Amino acid sequence: MAEKRTQIAILGAGIFVRTQYIPRLSEISDLVLVKAIWSRSEESARGAIEIARKHFPEVECKWGNEGLQDIMRDESVPAVAVVLAGQCQVDMSLRLLKAGKHVLQEKPASGSINEIEMALASYSPILAKSPCQPIWALAENYRFEPAFVEAKQLVSKIGDMMTVQVIVEGSMNNSNPYFGSTWRRSFTGGFILDMGVHFIAGLRMLVGCEIALVSATTSHVDLTLPPPDVISSSFQLENGCSGVFVMVVSSRSPKIFWRVVGLKGTVQVDRGIQDGKHGYVVSFYGADGQSKTTFYPFSGVTEELKAFLNDVSTVTFKKEIGHKAEPRCSFVEGARDAAVLIAMLDSGSKHGELVRVSKF
Repeated sequence: MAEKRTQIAILGAGIFVRTQYIPRLSEISDLVLVKAIWSRSEESARGAIEIARKHFPEVECKWGNEGLQDIMRDESVPAVAVVLAGQCQVDMSLRLLKAGKHVLQEKPASGSINEIEMALASYSPILAKSPCQPIWALAENYRFEPAFVEAKQLVSKIGDMMTVQVIVEGSMNNSNPYFGSTWRRSFTGGFILDMGVHFIAGLRMLVGCEIALVSATTSHVDLTLPPPDVISSSFQLENGCSGVFVMVVSSRSPKIFWRVVGLKGTVQVDRGIQDGKHGYVVSFYGADGQSKTTFYPFSGVTEELKAFLNDVSTVTFKKEIGHKAEPRCSFVEGARDAAVLIAMLDSGSKHGELVRVSKF
């Protein structure tokens, strides 16, 4: 019934809202009701509304400052998804949190350490003053992909880690709908940071500890992309294990994998397609020479949305005091992903100088 569903608003009406948020939310419409979609312009908002009304017939169209104020004042909407340009998401999230809204902000958390520190410093007093304890979640679907959940368990069986490899050969060319994205081209770190936080999230989840030090080189080869478009980094984990992270924004032969080698075996996660479905192949190679592979279709976006909605529902309807929100989508986790890439980009600008990753 509608009154048992969490009503949310979506800020943003771009590609990801139209192709992911609206379809994925429609799959869990027993949990959620999209009350409104907002954009800076009426035209953009109406474009997204046209898609959303197929699933949420009563969704309201909001735009401009007046529309934003309507959403902030609407007590029937406890939660808002912020899916805007990376440069303005933190400011918008903080405005909503101050208004008492629970927020799910799209990645990346931020493009700078200074902004992350400011954001966390601003969030603490909001939590202290607000009786509703507004949740600030960061959308990172890789932490919710069944493949990474399984692979993390398998890594615990391979003994002491010896080395880690993350190889990303992306496909960000003019056939990709995000290729012409204006904000990504003017965002610090460009596609490396915007795309790369996903791969760092997968890495951090698999190894189960933080990245302490990085040394990287960067280059700009494909001039149709913003700089840099290539990064090669060595890194050291806090447990002493070393590894490499290599990312090419656009390759003619895309390939993405994570590989963790231990004393008692190896775990590898490969992005791929099976029976027409996109997902990941998780491979486990044991000390006895036996191997096992399993394919997991993508489902992380849906699972992260369900986790956020469950947290909001618990706080809003069940009135649980001191409820601990799902840690996999906390803003701090997203900040830690961004911090690794920011350190790598910093090292690249300093010709490979060793850089310590900021802690939060």
